Amino acid sequence: MLPPDATSYGTLAGTFAWDIPDRFNIGVAVCDAWADREPEREALVFVDEDGDIARYSYADLRRLSNQLANLLRSRGVQPGDRIGVLLPQRPETAYAHIAALKLGAITIPLFTLFGEEALEYRLRDSGAKVVVTDLGGAARLAPLRDQLPDLTTVFCVDGEDGSALDLASHMAGHEDTFRAFETAADDPAILIYTSGTTGQPKGALHGHRVLLGHLPGVEMSHDFLGQPGDRIWTPADWAWIGGLLDVLLPALYLGVPVVACRFRKFTAEAAFQLLQDQKIRNTFLPPTALKMMRQVADPNQRWTLDLRSVASGGETLGAELIAWGRKAFGLTINEFYGQTECNMVVSSCAALMEARPGVMGRAVPGHQVGVVGAEGQELPADTQGNIAVRRPDPVMFLGYWNNPEATEKKFAGDWLLTGDTGMKDTDGWIRFVGRDDDVITSSGYRIGPGEIEDCLIRHPAVAMAGVVGKPDDRRTEIVKAYVVLKTGFEASDELAEEIAGFVKTRLAAHEYPREVAFVDTLPLTTTGKVIRRELRARAEEE
Repeated sequence: MLPPDATSYGTLAGTFAWDIPDRFNIGVAVCDAWADREPEREALVFVDEDGDIARYSYADLRRLSNQLANLLRSRGVQPGDRIGVLLPQRPETAYAHIAALKLGAITIPLFTLFGEEALEYRLRDSGAKVVVTDLGGAARLAPLRDQLPDLTTVFCVDGEDGSALDLASHMAGHEDTFRAFETAADDPAILIYTSGTTGQPKGALHGHRVLLGHLPGVEMSHDFLGQPGDRIWTPADWAWIGGLLDVLLPALYLGVPVVACRFRKFTAEAAFQLLQDQKIRNTFLPPTALKMMRQVADPNQRWTLDLRSVASGGETLGAELIAWGRKAFGLTINEFYGQTECNMVVSSCAALMEARPGVMGRAVPGHQVGVVGAEGQELPADTQGNIAVRRPDPVMFLGYWNNPEATEKKFAGDWLLTGDTGMKDTDGWIRFVGRDDDVITSSGYRIGPGEIEDCLIRHPAVAMAGVVGKPDDRRTEIVKAYVVLKTGFEASDELAEEIAGFVKTRLAAHEYPREVAFVDTLPLTTTGKVIRRELRARAEEE
């Protein structure tokens, strides 16, 4: 943990040293360690869609996760097996991850808005053995079971549904004590699929040490999270690294109560109301959420907030959002940076240094972040290059699941290449310049065009498709598809809507093209690849 009495970044960075034990288990660290010391300490507060509130202590989480761990073991789950968690923010999501991790299994966070194709690919690629989900997820999984031979069991938190078993009743008969598997810090723990520029998503595999690797960045971006009275919430889904490893797991490790809430639909008013009613002291608000909240006039006159820290990441904050945050929240929003493969490696920290709008921050203590050339050579200060992180680093992924070639391409020497371009000044401040790939950033999500293009060409009317991000004031970018139709089909608004819906139901609600343009031809390389930079230029002109 970072010393909360640090007075300067230089002192903090100069004295920090990692303490990564040989043996470490995330499930034990975020649950049992506190349950042994303070069993009745508040761990989780669940606010459901009707506003009802349920509170869970660390003793509750230990009891529930132990019962589920015993249930999973009774169903044949062994260390190293993969367990999918297809749930929104709710208590079962937390103790499903904890249970599987105690067992030595590998958890796969899955977004509830994933469609059938997205789910089938991830579950088939990972060889998942069990999935814990709700009624909506069970309905989407039911028609996929024949294509998923490794998937032996689906548990439903809402009761039995066809081939999905009722989780609560099956847990009820199991002991609430469990001896956790003694995992090494480098043993695999969490498999998170991340979008790339071509083909299907890749599974970024993390070891149990990833939680310890996240802690300095989490603490720094929240002005030393873990202070008396701290209480955290984020609208970011726990299926993403930003919700799971930036908020839920590190907060539980630090003894900070986590408020779980899933709005039927996120609105700025609902967010302000929750911050007030639940007396939230710390929050991670993605830039898109901040932009929506900024549209509310005079929030200080409508709600009484008691925030101590606000962190944001996923997109660069500008001077306008930082100034608005100071007025609306009474504090400076701290910006952080990372990606699924290597997260929370850069941050600002208002407790230690003045924010520089348009500049992400400085390297979080413990991480060596530089700007390098294509061969991994460090570049001089104020020179544009690839933002990179030097290995070894406890927050860095173990590699891509069953994809050593892609893992190797992620590195230049000992530098992990983020794929983002930036500049580093003589004081170590790092400025994000842009991406050097085609990944689309929309509402804080990183979206790979390849998966969408693959889905589009499955539509009976589509001959070819190119997908890019189109600049958008609220979402940073929206997904735009340029489509060449097959002979016999005519362009129309109705067909564009049908094609967009085709993607929405098969992949995910955040990935479908919000605009579909019909074109006669696409710009192609001599090998037949879509030249997306030309499509991006066209979208920017529009």
